[in-house]
Amino acid sequence: MSLITLLQTSTVFFILLCTIIGLVAGSFLNVIIFRLPKMMEREWNQQCSELRGETIKPLPALSLTKPLSECSHCEHKITVLESIPIISYLALKGRCSQCKIPIPRRYPIVEALTGMISGFIAWHFGYGFITVAAFIFAWSMVALAFIDLNTQLLPNEITFPLLWIGLLINLGNGFTDISSAVIGAASGYLSLWLIYWCFKITTGKEGMGYGDFKLLAVIGAWFGWKMLPLVILLSSLAGAVIGIGLIIIAKHKRDTPIPFGPYLVGGGLIALFWGDQLNRTYLNLL
Repeated sequence: MSLITLLQTSTVFFILLCTIIGLVAGSFLNVIIFRLPKMMEREWNQQCSELRGETIKPLPALSLTKPLSECSHCEHKITVLESIPIISYLALKGRCSQCKIPIPRRYPIVEALTGMISGFIAWHFGYGFITVAAFIFAWSMVALAFIDLNTQLLPNEITFPLLWIGLLINLGNGFTDISSAVIGAASGYLSLWLIYWCFKITTGKEGMGYGDFKLLAVIGAWFGWKMLPLVILLSSLAGAVIGIGLIIIAKHKRDTPIPFGPYLVGGGLIALFWGDQLNRTYLNLL
């Protein structure tokens, strides 16, 4: 029996394999979450130096693949055995093997979350091209959510390619038809853009960033304009509940910025799995 035949006939094996692939993908997402904002910051600093006419000092190479991952405290190079998703964290008891500084809990959380989502995608969609597409969307969403939580940035390096990938997938009616996808991309961006300017004109403050517009455009490009009201509603409700909770419980100040990207990510993932069913239920109730 070939591997492809086994993947097509054995649901358990397919889900298990996709979960393992998701764990490995989560390990690489940790690299993206940590390094991509630093790469962006370095590029911005270089551009500012050029505009000021300053001499740009050469910096060590920094990309998603170079240099090798290392401990941020003692600069110990992380070995292959120390990079095994989840298992290495547990074996090391959550500490660097050299300096014993605690490893951020974000690393196993991202790996476990990506693995679980990948396994659920395999179970939900089954063997096929649409599963691969769902992996691309979900993994990108995880990276965007954690980058936004850490830095309040939603990098164009992720959102722009994801927007075009969504439109290309829907050329073949992947998740929706191409007309709905194009309208969804435009509507997603413009809807939050209008809310942004209405809020700014009314209060004189910026309620959200342009990255949020682009992220909702991505969701519209993948799932069509009909999903946007659902995503905006779910994201807004979650943001309001958590925001009020942080003010009451964690004593956050009212003017403390809270990233909206993770809520949009949650709405996008709900649209991926249950969007059609929720929309039908909502329309039936109306």
